[in-house]
Amino acid sequence: MNKVLEPARPPSQAHCAAHPLVGMRGVGKSYGPVRALEAVDFDLASNEIVGLVGHNGAGKSTLMNILAGVVQRTDGDFMLEGTPVARWSAAEAHRHGIRCVFQELSLCANLSPAENTRIVHRGLRGLGWKKRAGALITAALDRIFPGHGIDPHLVVSNLSIAERQMVEIARAYTSTNEPIRCVILDEPTSALGHTATEQLLAHIRRAASDGIASILITHRLNEILAVCNRAVVMVDGGIVAVRSTKGLSRSELVELTGHVEAPRDRQKKDRSTPGRPIVDHRTELAQDKVVLAAPGEIVGFAGLDGHGQRERLRDIYKTMKGGQTPVAYVAGDRGTEGVFGLWSIADNLTIRSLKTLRRGGLISDEASRTLASTWAKKLQVKAPSIDTPILSLSGGNQQKVLFARALASDAAVVFLDDPMRGVDVGTKQEVYRLIRSEAEKGRCFVWYTTELEELTNCDRIYVFREGRAVVELADEAIETGRILEASFGGGNG
Repeated sequence: MNKVLEPARPPSQAHCAAHPLVGMRGVGKSYGPVRALEAVDFDLASNEIVGLVGHNGAGKSTLMNILAGVVQRTDGDFMLEGTPVARWSAAEAHRHGIRCVFQELSLCANLSPAENTRIVHRGLRGLGWKKRAGALITAALDRIFPGHGIDPHLVVSNLSIAERQMVEIARAYTSTNEPIRCVILDEPTSALGHTATEQLLAHIRRAASDGIASILITHRLNEILAVCNRAVVMVDGGIVAVRSTKGLSRSELVELTGHVEAPRDRQKKDRSTPGRPIVDHRTELAQDKVVLAAPGEIVGFAGLDGHGQRERLRDIYKTMKGGQTPVAYVAGDRGTEGVFGLWSIADNLTIRSLKTLRRGGLISDEASRTLASTWAKKLQVKAPSIDTPILSLSGGNQQKVLFARALASDAAVVFLDDPMRGVDVGTKQEVYRLIRSEAEKGRCFVWYTTELEELTNCDRIYVFREGRAVVELADEAIETGRILEASFGGGNG
């Protein structure tokens, strides 16, 4: 019979050498008749960085939630440094040094970063606890994200999504008197810009050298190859491949997930001169370029995160909303701005199309279900049915529904607000093809993304710096080096 672990204590070197920090054997998880995990074996050494890769709904987050104590396994064995574990909860995991940065941010929006830190460190109490908590989270932010500029006493709802993600990450690396031995990072860079991402990856490497293991779940495969020792690939609730990242190429890693990476087709940019702009947005800021976008164009917003791209995107959308040109918006922050949490997939997907679904003054249930089924299939939303509650889906599948909502609508202009957060590489390729196909039919897309590689799907881009669109690049000129140069003040800026 498995015994319950004693209170955490620093492991001996001999014990660490003999056993992995974490060991799972035959771990499974069922939700009624649905099998989310199937007999998974997984090990993690105390100074290792492991990348967990797979399509949306492959079971990655479920496996890590079991490790973090948030979800209880249905069957299988779990060992910590060779000791079988019978009872395992989030509190036990924290006490034994296992932390988790969740894909769907877990911060309380009505509290400050300092107060959110107090939630996981109950020892912060008595007079002056708020000041000590603020110093604790600020120290972690300073170590991981130098120059972050985040006020630890500002309410979280007033922070940008990138700042919230930084706080969530930094909180996982805070400690009072308990150990930090493993940090699970589920899509940690999905809302971060280039600089913050590089800072985090550097910190993960430093942490490993100090004996803190990391498990990195990300669809940004270059990050896996850059920092991880091993890549573990999951498909449909099981592990299908384990590979050393040494010598492993991105295309090989994509193939292990069951996809083939499509080559970048530069010929797609050979097109006729765009017609009259359907988007024409001007500001009164000096040296701020006019943002133009014509039917059939894909126009991107680039630059370091936090330099006004998202604000400009929202301003254009708000200006056009309710006008003669129908518009749609795909939110990157799906938790607060995208999904209707109590609704089904079908209801979430069709809410933007109610006018076109009217039959005789009433909403046609048949037309609604046909529309929802068609677009859920096109985006390959992984769910038992379109009646499934949307919050039961993985984050990536929720994002697919938001894409489907916009593309299924009558919108002539679709605004994309860093929309690929948590979306797997196979779906990304399918979405790119859909966007290009819709653009060829005359639809216009205005696309802000923090992923530089995605900008090659655009016809033109505006690079932002200090709240202004300072450089415009088109066609073959859209490449990473020029974008970064313009972002930091070079080029024509």
